[in-house]
Amino acid sequence: MTTLLVSWQFWAILSAVFAAMTAIFAKIGVSGIDSDLATWLRTLAIAAILGAMVWAGGKLRGITDISPRAALFLLLSALATGASWLCYFRALSLGDAARVAPIDKLSVVMVAIFAALFLGEHLPPLGWAGVGLIAAGAILVAVAR
Repeated sequence: MTTLLVSWQFWAILSAVFAAMTAIFAKIGVSGIDSDLATWLRTLAIAAILGAMVWAGGKLRGITDISPRAALFLLLSALATGASWLCYFRALSLGDAARVAPIDKLSVVMVAIFAALFLGEHLPPLGWAGVGLIAAGAILVAVAR
């Protein structure tokens, strides 16, 4: 069990499970209310829960160790996350969750491309084939009638 808890694959699968639950819960929750309001309420809940976890875990001490560069990129990440959530909730309010979520997951394809371009990361040819299949699958799900 200890090995599982330090496995990136385990945490990535849990992330996918929770992301799927997010789409379903959000689609139900955004029904009948403004998508921006729904995003704000969701953000408040996340901030409160994470704040409690950080405080309870005694992790606030590390805040003074954050470099200006790290703080800048965390801020940029937060801005990108906020923009993503606003767009995602708007898309969910307008479309089917089963079509919106796959298009949202094109982020997987974009991460692979951006990681190669900006971080110098490399995927083997089979990895790029998988990225292509993810893109094709997302598009097929979104356009299928």
